[in-house]
Amino acid sequence: MRKRVGVVAVMARNRNNSAAAINKIISDHGSLIHGRIGLPFREGASSVIALIVEADTDELGAFTGKLGMLPGVEARTMLFGGPVSSRGEEA
Repeated sequence: MRKRVGVVAVMARNRNNSAAAINKIISDHGSLIHGRIGLPFREGASSVIALIVEADTDELGAFTGKLGMLPGVEARTMLFGGPVSSRGEEA
C-alpha cells in the first residue's frame, strides 16, 4: 500500500484527563509524524493538535482509531492525492 501525506486533527475536550494517553499514542506512532502543533484554548479545558503525517491508510486507521477510542477525544484525517517526492513533485 502506498504512503500518502496528510493531516490528522485531534480535538481533546478535556486535555487534563486525556493528555497523557494522547501523547503516548502519538509517541507510539512517531514514525508516521513529520510535524506537530498543539493549541490549547484559553477558555475551557479543550485543545486541538494538528499532525502532519506520511503513512498508508491502514497505518492511519490504526493510529486515529486508537485516538478516537479515548473518552472526549475526536480524530479526523485529511489526505492529499498521492505521495510527494523530496522535490515536492507528485511521485
